[in-house]
Amino acid sequence: MSRFISSALLSFVLIAGPVARAAPPPPVGTPEDFKAITEVTEEFQAALLAQDAKRLSALVLNPNILFTSPASEAFLRKSREMMGEGDDGVPIAGFRDFARAVFHAKPAFQEKFYNVKITQDAHLAWVQFDYEFLQGGKVQNYGVEHWNMVRRDGKWKIFSVVWSSHSAQP
Repeated sequence: MSRFISSALLSFVLIAGPVARAAPPPPVGTPEDFKAITEVTEEFQAALLAQDAKRLSALVLNPNILFTSPASEAFLRKSREMMGEGDDGVPIAGFRDFARAVFHAKPAFQEKFYNVKITQDAHLAWVQFDYEFLQGGKVQNYGVEHWNMVRRDGKWKIFSVVWSSHSAQP
């Protein structure tokens, strides 16, 4: 009997097609949250230029967040020749090393953001943009950067940063 019901149900699904679903509701975001998230991006750029590691650290959820640019396939091949097949191409340095480098950089680093896109849903947000990373007014590298953000205690915090990187130097 169950074989008949399964066959009949399968026949109905194949004839009727997939069950129609309503479109999901749009993400839940407010103009105030978009403004606050935008302010975090602006504060990040200002803290970087001011070489203020403490100010920069206040923008992240904690100093152990994912903060990396995974290696390209070409670089990974070379690295695996030297380090072995276990190398995954994801540097372990992270935010702490970046904050230290910002503090000690001579001349100061600068990062410019272009084509910023913010998607927010309740307490989560995603920020994506094209960037240029400069030192001494010269572009060092560029690419696409992506932040995951979370609202904690009423403030937006960065909880991961991942970017592509293309050298601007020949």
